[in-house]
Amino acid sequence: MAQEWALWLPEQALKTLRYGGFYTVEIQPGLRVVSLNMNFCARENFWLMVNSTDPANQLQWLVHVLQASEDRGEKVHIIGHIPPGLCLGSWSWNYYHIINRYESTVTGQFFGHTHLDEFQMFYDEETRTRPLGVAFIAPSVTTYVNLNPGYRIYYVDGNYKNSTRLVLDHETYILNLTEANHNLESPGNPEQNPKWSLLYRATEAYGLSSLFPSDYDKLLGIFISDDRTFQKFWYLRHKGHVSESCREACKTTMLCFLRSGCSDELDLCDHLNGFAGNLARAARKTLC
Repeated sequence: MAQEWALWLPEQALKTLRYGGFYTVEIQPGLRVVSLNMNFCARENFWLMVNSTDPANQLQWLVHVLQASEDRGEKVHIIGHIPPGLCLGSWSWNYYHIINRYESTVTGQFFGHTHLDEFQMFYDEETRTRPLGVAFIAPSVTTYVNLNPGYRIYYVDGNYKNSTRLVLDHETYILNLTEANHNLESPGNPEQNPKWSLLYRATEAYGLSSLFPSDYDKLLGIFISDDRTFQKFWYLRHKGHVSESCREACKTTMLCFLRSGCSDELDLCDHLNGFAGNLARAARKTLC
């Protein structure tokens, strides 16, 4: 892999890539990307029984990178495959601590893995009420399972002095397989180049001015009080392909997932306004 990526990555990045599959690169003056190897937190990785806290010292390395970026006044975007909220508990909690410590440095977190269009929130560890980070979970081009292919474009605060480098907006595009397959079956009108189309733009879909952590925290409150908006999210989460609405225990489980950027954080469900105790317990039973 290091050989294949040598055209794009500097030698220092290739060194840590060879060692543990993680690296960091300065993208622009003032903006650094950190790519994490999320195999080191995967619940399915039985080798982590040997060391589930910080395999290959990746999180320790991340702290050093973030501290150096803080000293230089850089902003950092973290990319990875598995969202931290779906990782092993010990790794997930340590990552959460790091995001709390470097909340002014880490201004973007981008993950995938679920194949769905989702996000997970990070809050301050003292009160669990002040939003300080969002892990964006982008939809997949793959159709697994019963999904349209999709991809995401992020709009980020630009390259200027003192830029926040925060995500301002994003757009999701899909390939409607139902339409594409229908055109393929139409006599004399084969669809050689299926059309990708804009499914939604986040600020427009949810009536937000930006996509800062505080905006997503408010959106969670809207999901609780306005079921119509939540059902729109549920439809967009599945890239425009969903047959059943999500209500009661399903909705509570989903809201717990969105709020919990850390593994095993389901006690927060009890503190969400509008959650009945029975529903919170149902969600906890479902997810644990």
